[in-house]
Amino acid sequence: MTSLLVIIVLVLLAVALWQLTKIFDLTQVGSSSDDSQVASDNDNNIQGYVMFGFLAFIYIFTIYGLLKWGGLALHTPASEHGLLVDNLMNITWVLIFVVQFITQGLLYWFSFKNRGHKDRKALFFADSNKLEAIWSIIPSVVLACLILYGLYAWNNIMFVDKDEDVVEIELYAQQFKWTARYAGNDNVLGKANVRLIEGINTLGVDMSDPNSQDDIVVTELHIPKGKKVHFKMRSQDVLHSAYMPHFRAQMNCVPGMVTEFAFVPTYTTAEYRELPFMIEKVANINKLRSEKSIELVAKGGTALDPYTFDYLLLCNKICGASHYNMQMKVVVDTPEDYKKWLSEKTTLAQDIKAAAAAEKPAEGVEGTAADTAAKVKDTVKAVIDTVKAAVAKVAMK
Repeated sequence: MTSLLVIIVLVLLAVALWQLTKIFDLTQVGSSSDDSQVASDNDNNIQGYVMFGFLAFIYIFTIYGLLKWGGLALHTPASEHGLLVDNLMNITWVLIFVVQFITQGLLYWFSFKNRGHKDRKALFFADSNKLEAIWSIIPSVVLACLILYGLYAWNNIMFVDKDEDVVEIELYAQQFKWTARYAGNDNVLGKANVRLIEGINTLGVDMSDPNSQDDIVVTELHIPKGKKVHFKMRSQDVLHSAYMPHFRAQMNCVPGMVTEFAFVPTYTTAEYRELPFMIEKVANINKLRSEKSIELVAKGGTALDPYTFDYLLLCNKICGASHYNMQMKVVVDTPEDYKKWLSEKTTLAQDIKAAAAAEKPAEGVEGTAADTAAKVKDTVKAVIDTVKAAVAKVAMK
C-alpha cells in the first residue's frame, strides 16, 4: 500500500511540474525570445563547459571508487596459479584505466574545441587511411598481447600431467548443496551415473567397479597444502558453477558430462586467517555485526555470531531459488592433518553395508509383528466359531 501511495505522489508531482512548465511558457507570450531552434554561440559554449564538468565528474568518481571500494576486492591468492590470474587481471585493469583516461579526455576536448560557431564551417572528408590504421592496428596489437598472455596463463593453469602425483576429488553439485567424493587409497575415482542413485548412494557411484570400494563421500571439503588437487565435477540436475574465489578457481558443472580443474593450495586455513589484511577485514566485519546485534537485541531479536574466516566453495550460476545458499566449507590442512582427517572417514562401501545391516533387524521385527498379528487373528476367529457352534446347539435343544 505504501509503495502504491509513493507511486501516486510521484505521478501527481510530475503532472504538476508539467503544468507549471506550460504556465511559464504562457507568461512568456509577447516577450522577445529566440524561437529558431538553432543553437547560438552562447549555447555551444555552455554545452562545451558542461561536457568538461561531466569529464571531471567521471575522473573524480573513478578515483573515489578506487579509494572507497578498492579494498573490497580479493586480496592475496591462496593457490600457486592465483598470482598468474591476478597479474593478468591487474594488467587488464591498468590498460582499461589508461585507455579510458586518454580517450575520454580526447573525446571531450575535441568536442569543446570543435564546438559550433557561426563563422566556422565543419570540414568533411570521406576517409583517412592514416587514422584508420592508427585506431585499428594499436587496439589489435594490444588485444593480441592480452589474448596470448591469457592463453599462456590458461594452459599453465589447466595442464595436469598424467604421471603427476595429485589428489583426486569429485565435486558433485545438486540443488542446492555440494558433496565431495575422495578417490581413496588407490587415488582412482570409481565410475558413477545418476541412474544408480539409490538410498545412501546419493551420488550414483557404481559399486560394482573395484575402484569405488575405497571412495569416501563427505560434505566438508578438506585439501592438503602444497599438493596439487585435481577436481572432477558433475551436476545432478541443472547447470552449476564451482567457484572457490580465494583459490582463483572456477569451472562449470554441466549435467551429463565431467569437467575438471586443478590447483595447489599455498596457505592453510589457519595461516590465511593470520594474514594482516584478513585480521583487519575480520575485525571490521565483526564491528559491523556487533553494531547490528545491538539493534537486533533492542528489538527482541538474537545477536549475530562473530564472524570467522573460512574458505568456501560457492555456486556461481543462478541455479534456482536457494542458489545464494549453495556453499560448502573448504578446509586447507597441513599434509599430516589431512592424512589424519581422511583416515578417520569411512568408505562409501562401508556406509552402504552398515545401512543394509541396520535395515535387516527392522525387517525381522516387522516380520515377527506380522506373524503375531496373524496368530491373534486366527485365535480370535477360532473362539468366535466355537461360540457360534455352542449357541447353535443350545438353540436346537
